[in-house]
Amino acid sequence: MKKLTVLLLTVVSVVVFALTGCSNGDTFTGKSYLSGETQIEKVSVQVENRELEISASEDNKIYIDYFDGEKEYLDITVSESKELTIKLLYNKNWTDYIGIKTPKEYRKIKIRLPDNLIVAFKANTTNENITINSLSFKDSVNLQTGDGNIVCERVNVGNAINLTVKNGDITGSIIGGWDDFAMHCTIKKGNCNLPALKDGGEKSFTADCNNGNINIQFVK
Repeated sequence: MKKLTVLLLTVVSVVVFALTGCSNGDTFTGKSYLSGETQIEKVSVQVENRELEISASEDNKIYIDYFDGEKEYLDITVSESKELTIKLLYNKNWTDYIGIKTPKEYRKIKIRLPDNLIVAFKANTTNENITINSLSFKDSVNLQTGDGNIVCERVNVGNAINLTVKNGDITGSIIGGWDDFAMHCTIKKGNCNLPALKDGGEKSFTADCNNGNINIQFVK
């Protein structure tokens, strides 16, 4: 599948901030992605050791603020099927994995999405939290993290929301009534305020939490 990368000016605009820093032999530079007029229907984030902060943009464009190093950096592409993919790539020797890890200030990715225009959003990270605030999606949201928390605040979906955490909590609020959702919740070594299984509802809510708590509210 042909992909359009951030190197193409017709697709994206990349701005390098003045803010830079060094860590463990690597230099980090703040960067910004702007989708411009590119049509995007799906967003997929596949990273490690990165905190994800997702919120609404003020227009119909997608904005991503992040830090790139010479040895670890983001690859942002848009496919012909209108899916934007964010991947963390490495250019490291085995010795680079020994020692101090990347400072926290360089491990945050801020993503701003147009409200109720993205069909599906999927994100997977490790060792960090995923926070998503006040956003609506036409179809679905799928979030997964290990050794981190998932926080959803007033998230609205057309069909399904799936949340998976290991060694962390799932908290927040989902737009909709109790009867709007079929529910399937799996909990190990923790507490859950939702039923393990609930039938009915035109939408589905799935939460899987290992060694943590589930506390989700359904709100209008």
